[in-house]
Amino acid sequence: MADRRHRRRRRGQALNDLAAALADLRHRPVNYDARRAPPQVTAGWHRDRRVVELGREAPGEPEPDGLVATAAALLDCYGFLDPRILRAAYRPGALLGRDMLLEARFLRLRFLFGVRITACTDEIRDGPSGSERTIGWSYQTLCGHLEQGRLTYEIAKQLRTGRVEFRILAHSRRAPIANPLLRLGFVLFGRGVQLRFYRRALRRLTASVCAPVVPPSPGPDGLVRAPDGLGPGRPEAWTIRFPQPGR
Repeated sequence: MADRRHRRRRRGQALNDLAAALADLRHRPVNYDARRAPPQVTAGWHRDRRVVELGREAPGEPEPDGLVATAAALLDCYGFLDPRILRAAYRPGALLGRDMLLEARFLRLRFLFGVRITACTDEIRDGPSGSERTIGWSYQTLCGHLEQGRLTYEIAKQLRTGRVEFRILAHSRRAPIANPLLRLGFVLFGRGVQLRFYRRALRRLTASVCAPVVPPSPGPDGLVRAPDGLGPGRPEAWTIRFPQPGR
Protein backbone atom coordinates (compact mmCIF):
# COMPACT_ATOMS: atom_id res chain seq x y z
CA MET A 1 0.00 0.00 0.00
CA ALA A 2 2.79 2.41 0.91
CA ASP A 3 4.55 1.60 -2.36
CA ARG A 4 1.39 2.39 -4.36
CA ARG A 5 0.96 5.73 -2.56
CA HIS A 6 4.60 6.55 -3.23
CA ARG A 7 4.20 5.76 -6.95
CA ARG A 8 1.08 7.95 -7.15
CA ARG A 9 2.93 10.83 -5.49
CA ARG A 10 5.83 10.48 -7.91
CA ARG A 11 3.44 10.39 -10.89
CA GLY A 12 1.62 13.51 -9.66
CA GLN A 13 4.93 15.30 -9.11
CA ALA A 14 6.07 14.37 -12.63
CA LEU A 15 2.86 15.79 -14.11
CA ASN A 16 3.23 19.03 -12.16
CA ASP A 17 6.90 19.38 -13.11
CA LEU A 18 6.13 19.04 -16.82
CA ALA A 19 3.30 21.57 -16.68
CA ALA A 20 5.48 24.09 -14.84
CA ALA A 21 8.41 23.55 -17.19
CA LEU A 22 6.18 24.01 -20.23
CA ALA A 23 4.68 27.20 -18.81
CA ASP A 24 8.19 28.57 -18.28
CA LEU A 25 8.91 28.33 -22.01
CA ARG A 26 6.68 31.29 -22.87
CA HIS A 27 9.32 33.60 -21.37
CA ARG A 28 12.25 32.10 -23.28
CA PRO A 29 13.56 33.50 -26.56
CA VAL A 30 15.10 31.58 -29.46
CA ASN A 31 18.68 30.82 -28.42
CA TYR A 32 20.54 31.92 -31.56
CA ASP A 33 20.61 34.71 -34.10
CA ALA A 34 18.88 33.46 -37.27
CA ARG A 35 20.85 36.02 -39.28
CA ARG A 36 24.02 34.07 -38.41
CA ALA A 37 22.57 30.70 -39.34
CA PRO A 38 21.89 28.89 -42.65
CA PRO A 39 21.30 29.81 -45.36
CA GLN A 40 23.14 33.07 -44.66
CA VAL A 41 25.97 31.45 -42.65
CA THR A 42 26.84 27.76 -42.99
CA ALA A 43 30.24 27.38 -41.30
CA GLY A 44 29.98 25.47 -38.04
CA TRP A 45 26.45 24.17 -38.69
CA HIS A 46 25.20 20.66 -39.44
CA ARG A 47 22.83 20.80 -42.40
CA ASP A 48 20.56 17.78 -42.83
CA ARG A 49 18.01 16.66 -45.38
CA ARG A 50 16.30 13.29 -44.94
CA VAL A 51 13.56 12.11 -47.32
CA VAL A 52 11.38 9.01 -47.55
CA GLU A 53 8.62 8.17 -50.03
CA LEU A 54 5.34 7.50 -48.25
CA GLY A 55 3.41 6.31 -51.28
CA ARG A 56 1.35 7.79 -54.09
CA GLU A 57 -1.98 9.45 -54.68
CA ALA A 58 -3.67 10.30 -57.95
CA PRO A 59 -1.97 13.24 -59.71
CA GLY A 60 -3.25 16.67 -58.71
CA GLU A 61 -4.04 18.28 -55.39
CA PRO A 62 -4.05 16.09 -52.23
CA GLU A 63 -7.08 13.84 -51.86
CA PRO A 64 -9.53 14.47 -49.01
CA ASP A 65 -8.74 11.96 -46.24
CA GLY A 66 -5.93 10.57 -48.39
CA LEU A 67 -2.26 9.87 -47.75
CA VAL A 68 -1.22 13.53 -47.57
CA ALA A 69 -4.00 14.40 -45.14
CA THR A 70 -3.13 11.46 -42.85
CA ALA A 71 0.58 12.29 -42.87
CA ALA A 72 -0.09 15.98 -42.22
CA ALA A 73 -2.31 15.09 -39.25
CA LEU A 74 0.53 13.01 -37.79
CA LEU A 75 2.84 16.00 -38.16
CA ASP A 76 0.40 18.32 -36.41
CA CYS A 77 0.14 16.14 -33.29
CA TYR A 78 3.82 15.09 -33.36
CA GLY A 79 2.65 11.52 -33.13
CA PHE A 80 5.54 9.83 -34.95
CA LEU A 81 8.26 10.23 -32.32
CA ASP A 82 10.24 7.29 -30.97
CA PRO A 83 9.58 7.55 -27.22
CA ARG A 84 12.83 5.75 -26.47
CA ILE A 85 14.63 8.86 -27.76
CA LEU A 86 12.23 11.78 -27.55
CA ARG A 87 8.76 12.68 -26.33
CA ALA A 88 6.91 15.99 -26.38
CA ALA A 89 4.36 17.76 -24.20
CA TYR A 90 2.33 20.78 -25.30
CA ARG A 91 -0.95 22.60 -24.80
CA PRO A 92 -3.67 21.97 -27.42
CA GLY A 93 -4.47 24.88 -29.70
CA ALA A 94 -3.02 26.70 -32.66
CA LEU A 95 0.07 25.18 -34.25
CA LEU A 96 1.90 28.43 -35.03
CA GLY A 97 3.50 29.78 -31.88
CA ARG A 98 3.08 26.51 -29.96
CA ASP A 99 5.68 25.91 -27.25
CA MET A 100 6.69 22.27 -26.85
CA LEU A 101 8.59 20.72 -23.98
CA LEU A 102 10.83 17.95 -25.26
CA GLU A 103 11.90 15.04 -23.06
CA ALA A 104 15.06 13.49 -24.47
CA ARG A 105 16.44 10.26 -23.05
CA PHE A 106 19.94 8.86 -23.13
CA LEU A 107 20.88 5.92 -20.92
CA ARG A 108 19.55 6.85 -17.44
CA LEU A 109 19.52 10.58 -18.20
CA ARG A 110 16.40 12.60 -18.95
CA PHE A 111 16.78 16.07 -20.46
CA LEU A 112 14.01 18.67 -20.54
CA PHE A 113 14.26 21.54 -22.99
CA GLY A 114 12.01 23.71 -25.11
CA VAL A 115 11.25 24.58 -28.71
CA ARG A 116 8.71 26.87 -30.39
CA ILE A 117 6.90 26.40 -33.70
CA THR A 118 7.73 29.57 -35.61
CA ALA A 119 6.56 28.77 -39.15
CA CYS A 120 3.76 26.79 -40.82
CA THR A 121 3.54 25.98 -44.52
CA ASP A 122 0.72 24.98 -46.87
CA GLU A 123 1.61 26.09 -50.39
CA ILE A 124 2.50 25.08 -53.94
CA ARG A 125 6.20 25.23 -54.76
CA ASP A 126 8.42 24.46 -57.71
CA GLY A 127 10.20 21.19 -56.98
CA PRO A 128 12.74 19.06 -58.88
CA SER A 129 9.88 17.17 -60.57
CA GLY A 130 7.57 20.13 -61.11
CA SER A 131 4.97 21.75 -58.89
CA GLU A 132 4.33 20.20 -55.50
CA ARG A 133 1.97 20.84 -52.62
CA THR A 134 4.00 21.23 -49.42
CA ILE A 135 2.48 21.06 -45.93
CA GLY A 136 4.50 21.29 -42.74
CA TRP A 137 5.96 23.33 -39.92
CA SER A 138 9.26 24.36 -38.34
CA TYR A 139 10.43 24.81 -34.79
CA GLN A 140 13.39 26.70 -33.37
CA THR A 141 15.31 25.95 -30.20
CA LEU A 142 14.77 28.10 -27.10
CA CYS A 143 17.12 29.38 -24.42
CA GLY A 144 18.36 26.43 -22.35
CA HIS A 145 18.31 23.89 -25.20
CA LEU A 146 21.47 21.83 -25.68
CA GLU A 147 21.37 22.68 -29.39
CA GLN A 148 20.78 25.75 -31.50
CA GLY A 149 18.89 25.59 -34.76
CA ARG A 150 15.76 24.97 -36.73
CA LEU A 151 14.03 21.74 -37.73
CA THR A 152 11.36 21.47 -40.43
CA TYR A 153 8.97 18.60 -41.10
CA GLU A 154 7.28 18.56 -44.52
CA ILE A 155 4.81 16.42 -46.42
CA ALA A 156 5.26 17.10 -50.14
CA LYS A 157 3.12 15.79 -53.01
CA GLN A 158 4.34 16.04 -56.58
CA LEU A 159 1.24 17.22 -58.44
CA ARG A 160 2.28 15.69 -61.76
CA THR A 161 3.21 12.20 -60.53
CA GLY A 162 1.27 11.88 -57.26
CA ARG A 163 4.41 10.87 -55.33
CA VAL A 164 4.17 11.77 -51.62
CA GLU A 165 7.29 12.33 -49.52
CA PHE A 166 8.07 13.02 -45.87
CA ARG A 167 11.04 15.32 -45.44
CA ILE A 168 13.11 16.37 -42.45
CA LEU A 169 15.16 19.51 -43.07
CA ALA A 170 17.39 20.88 -40.33
CA HIS A 171 20.36 22.95 -39.40
CA SER A 172 21.86 22.68 -35.95
CA ARG A 173 24.93 23.10 -33.80
CA ARG A 174 25.82 22.58 -30.17
CA ALA A 175 24.73 25.36 -27.84
CA PRO A 176 27.14 26.62 -25.16
CA ILE A 177 27.08 24.05 -22.33
CA ALA A 178 28.63 25.14 -19.04
CA ASN A 179 28.83 21.68 -17.45
CA PRO A 180 32.04 20.01 -18.76
CA LEU A 181 30.67 16.46 -18.43
CA LEU A 182 27.52 17.32 -20.35
CA ARG A 183 29.57 19.14 -22.94
CA LEU A 184 31.84 16.12 -23.42
CA GLY A 185 28.86 13.77 -23.60
CA PHE A 186 27.22 15.90 -26.25
CA VAL A 187 30.43 16.00 -28.31
CA LEU A 188 30.76 12.20 -28.12
CA PHE A 189 27.14 11.12 -28.54
CA GLY A 190 24.97 14.06 -29.60
CA ARG A 191 25.35 13.76 -33.36
CA GLY A 192 24.82 10.00 -33.35
CA VAL A 193 21.61 10.30 -31.33
CA GLN A 194 20.40 13.07 -33.64
CA LEU A 195 20.90 10.97 -36.77
CA ARG A 196 19.23 7.96 -35.13
CA PHE A 197 16.25 10.17 -34.30
CA TYR A 198 15.92 11.19 -37.96
CA ARG A 199 16.01 7.56 -39.15
CA ARG A 200 13.41 6.39 -36.67
CA ALA A 201 11.11 9.36 -37.30
CA LEU A 202 11.10 8.58 -41.03
CA ARG A 203 10.42 4.92 -40.35
CA ARG A 204 7.71 5.48 -37.75
CA LEU A 205 5.75 8.01 -39.82
CA THR A 206 5.94 5.72 -42.85
CA ALA A 207 4.41 2.91 -40.78
CA SER A 208 1.82 5.16 -39.10
CA VAL A 209 0.15 6.45 -42.29
CA CYS A 210 -1.40 3.01 -42.81
CA ALA A 211 -3.97 3.65 -40.05
CA PRO A 212 -6.37 6.54 -39.33
CA VAL A 213 -5.03 9.24 -37.06
CA VAL A 214 -6.84 9.59 -33.72
CA PRO A 215 -6.51 13.17 -32.42
CA PRO A 216 -4.68 13.15 -29.08
CA SER A 217 -6.51 14.11 -25.90
CA PRO A 218 -5.04 16.23 -23.09
CA GLY A 219 -4.16 14.49 -19.85
CA PRO A 220 -5.33 15.50 -16.36
CA ASP A 221 -2.85 18.39 -16.35
CA GLY A 222 -4.19 19.74 -19.66
CA LEU A 223 -1.11 18.69 -21.63
CA VAL A 224 -1.05 16.66 -24.81
CA ARG A 225 1.73 14.08 -24.92
CA ALA A 226 3.29 12.72 -28.05
CA PRO A 227 3.27 9.89 -28.77
CA ASP A 228 -0.30 9.81 -27.50
CA GLY A 229 -1.44 7.49 -24.75
CA LEU A 230 1.77 7.46 -22.72
CA GLY A 231 2.07 8.52 -19.11
CA PRO A 232 4.80 10.75 -17.71
CA GLY A 233 7.47 8.19 -18.53
CA ARG A 234 9.73 5.88 -16.60
CA PRO A 235 11.76 7.32 -13.74
CA GLU A 236 15.35 8.04 -14.66
CA ALA A 237 18.21 8.30 -12.24
CA TRP A 238 18.80 11.94 -13.15
CA THR A 239 16.65 14.62 -14.74
CA ILE A 240 18.53 17.56 -16.24
CA ARG A 241 16.33 20.59 -16.76
CA PHE A 242 17.18 23.48 -19.00
CA PRO A 243 18.99 26.27 -17.13
CA GLN A 244 17.40 29.59 -16.36
CA PRO A 245 17.89 32.25 -19.08
CA GLY A 246 21.21 33.99 -18.79
CA ARG A 247 22.95 31.20 -16.84
